Amino acid sequence: MRFLRLPKDRIVWLLLLVSLILYLADYLLFPRAEEIGFGFMSNVAFLPVYVLFVTLMIERVLKEREREAMIKKLNMVIGIFFSEVGSPLLRDLHDFYPDGEELSRKLRVTVRWHEEDYQAARAFLKDHEIRPDSRSGDLVALRTFLSERKGVMLSLMENPNLLEHDSFTDLLWAVFHLIEELQARRSLTGLPASDMDHLSGDIKRAHTYLLMEWLSYMAHLQKDYPYLFSLAVRMNPMNPEAHPEVT
Repeated sequence: MRFLRLPKDRIVWLLLLVSLILYLADYLLFPRAEEIGFGFMSNVAFLPVYVLFVTLMIERVLKEREREAMIKKLNMVIGIFFSEVGSPLLRDLHDFYPDGEELSRKLRVTVRWHEEDYQAARAFLKDHEIRPDSRSGDLVALRTFLSERKGVMLSLMENPNLLEHDSFTDLLWAVFHLIEELQARRSLTGLPASDMDHLSGDIKRAHTYLLMEWLSYMAHLQKDYPYLFSLAVRMNPMNPEAHPEVT
């Protein structure tokens, strides 16, 4: 360990000295200069290939470790988002569906789910056009909730790791746009039908991104953090009967 703490130039000279000593010892013990020279040139000829191979392998291993560390940090950020904003928002947005029973049934994640179940749920969201109605829920309460969580979302946007996750960034932008639309109106009552339809579209955009990211987040918890997944299932925002107690 002390050897690795030496300055790099000293390590280079020390290794060269060791190599020279070993070659001299070889010559003194077995005085065959031609064979030693041949072996030396063979090693020198192979050195570029060796350096290339080692460099590529080390670079790949380091990049993979950096990628794993980045993904781990990113999943922590996503976890904070769903804890503070995402899961409560899913519950609130569900009220804007006149008949959300099918959506709730298709996305009722359980501990028995496998990758095929998550794929089926994603396919359902892509093929099934969800149609929220801004008239069905409480827009004032939604605006109040999102306004209170705006600071949390702004702090998440400052995280550089989000640049590696385009879909989650799209989710944040969609939710930010919904916040701005709701805050831009002095009153959310008595709005014309065309404006209510516009808000319904904004809710749909944010909700679609939110549901897709939520499924990915649940799959991640089930794979890597089963104890957190257990609580997330018991608190499933898509299950109106969800409760934290273990029964």
